[in-house]
Amino acid sequence: MLVLISRSPEETISIGQKLSKLLLPGDLVNLNGTLGAGKTLLVKGLGQGLGIDPGVVTSPTFSIINEYEGGPFPLYHFDLYRLDNDLDLEQVGYEDYFYGSGVTVVEWGDLFTHRLPEARLDITLESLGHEERQLSIAGYGDRGKQVEEQLGRIFP
Repeated sequence: MLVLISRSPEETISIGQKLSKLLLPGDLVNLNGTLGAGKTLLVKGLGQGLGIDPGVVTSPTFSIINEYEGGPFPLYHFDLYRLDNDLDLEQVGYEDYFYGSGVTVVEWGDLFTHRLPEARLDITLESLGHEERQLSIAGYGDRGKQVEEQLGRIFP
């Protein structure tokens, strides 16, 4: 497991930008952490790194999914917090995204771990203070482990 410390919202965005350079279509990033931990800030950085205007990246809490175009491939941004069961997840057509042609980022994915792809990158964000955050990063499956290792070389 890789552990990073972000000392500001700008650093969290920067971590997302650097991570975006490692991601490929079909990759899934599962973000977990309490409300206000910085999950959406990290996604803003991911989007910016992919060439997507960070101003359009917002939390999909009520829409469940936001689709962003503008980069080399689409960025799909899910928030599963408001879903109650597997049927709710199926009704949003999650498989088309999780196994689609873009990068998928899921907030609150641990609520549906059994539906997430085996190959993924899990990131848990924890507040350490007003702006400081700890990001615990674990790769699963061959692809997830590869991205974790690559990120570890960027942030030794």
